[in-house]
Amino acid sequence: MAKPVAGAVVGLFDDPHELLKAGEAALKRGYKNLDAYMPYPVHGINEAIGIKRSWIPWATLFAGITGGSLAFLFMSWTSAVDWPLNVGGKPFISWPAFVPITFECTVLFAGLTTMVALWSACRLPRHRPKILDLRLTDDRFALVVPTAGTGAEEERFLKETGAREVRRV
Repeated sequence: MAKPVAGAVVGLFDDPHELLKAGEAALKRGYKNLDAYMPYPVHGINEAIGIKRSWIPWATLFAGITGGSLAFLFMSWTSAVDWPLNVGGKPFISWPAFVPITFECTVLFAGLTTMVALWSACRLPRHRPKILDLRLTDDRFALVVPTAGTGAEEERFLKETGAREVRRV
């Protein structure tokens, strides 16, 4: 019996449609944490390999609402409580004057949070990126199937689905 090795098996495909079919078959077969590499975006690959929607838009929305609310509250507090000034008989909380700063703070908080969330989601910065195959930036498509055992079953599966090359990483 071969010694179990934790790692992954990579199948290289010539066509994005073959990659989609292989990803769907792998998901139906029960493989988890699948990943795909390709030279350009392929429509439907996320659903084919079971990648769920990203949480980054929710972080952006929450940060934008927080930034806008904090800016509005700060301007309201300074205008009405901390240093109230009667300017031409206008109310202390004159919200139309607060709109530009509130908008700017909303965009600032949302943008910075999106950048940090994206780095976190992508686990950046990476000091040593793993290069699976240089042809993945040119004309090849790869499906990565994590293995818990020897990887022989995953290799056989990828060959059956039409992978041109199969290798362990």
